[in-house]
Amino acid sequence: MRILIATGGSEHSKIAVQMGAALAETVPLEVTVLTVIKRAGQQAEAERIVAEAERLLGTAVPNVHTKISQGHPAEIILRELRDGRYDLVILGEREHHTFIAHIFNATTGDRVLHQAYCPVLIAKKAARPVHSLLLCDSGLPGPSLLDRLQQQLPELLQSDPDVTILHVMSQISAGPGVKGEQLRANADVLIQEHSPEGDLLARDLQQLSQEGVSAQPKIRHGLVVDEILDESVCGNYDLIVIGAHQGKGWQRFLLEDLMERIVLGSDRPVLIIQ
Repeated sequence: MRILIATGGSEHSKIAVQMGAALAETVPLEVTVLTVIKRAGQQAEAERIVAEAERLLGTAVPNVHTKISQGHPAEIILRELRDGRYDLVILGEREHHTFIAHIFNATTGDRVLHQAYCPVLIAKKAARPVHSLLLCDSGLPGPSLLDRLQQQLPELLQSDPDVTILHVMSQISAGPGVKGEQLRANADVLIQEHSPEGDLLARDLQQLSQEGVSAQPKIRHGLVVDEILDESVCGNYDLIVIGAHQGKGWQRFLLEDLMERIVLGSDRPVLIIQ
């Protein structure tokens, strides 16, 4: 897997580098570390930053490529992603105290997240090897989250992680044909009744089984963001996997809003599959 780690030497950038080292413990990686400077006089500091990144990656990634570029960070990162055809980019995230502050203080990570063609992994707090995945499948029309994950990052599933497939049953988004009891049912009941959500879970389970990956389905009931974040903590998952940029009009706006709230509210890494 070819990954790009963008670092500016800050604490949240170091966490992104540490996330790369943790991921390398379960998935073979080819890593490029990129730092961006605004003027030529920052060259020495940039060299110190990439040297520190190499040290943090340590023996987990023996051969690290480093790049120092001058310009606007988001533009440089996006250009490098296009030119280098990476499978994944890892970024750190500055903390925002409120969602409103997050909206009005867009960071480099926000721009990359919304414009990158490849999956984006937002590192959070202390990084650890990825042994368990919380796969949050929305069930919306189009390629499923699992389809996209298998197409874009098949190595992640080939590392034999523990996978939980989560679908949140929300009264707010439920269609008129959804029975009241289905809004309270667990995964096994929905699969047995062949409800749309049950069929979604059953299809994902079969698809993973064919790849030799064992998984368990889970249904939670309530507000989507709250339930995903609560499950991620209760299950102590190493990585949350969500989708982005699917749908049109209000549906796309809703999904991007949910994505940003999950990224902002999570205390563990979030992988966004495009």
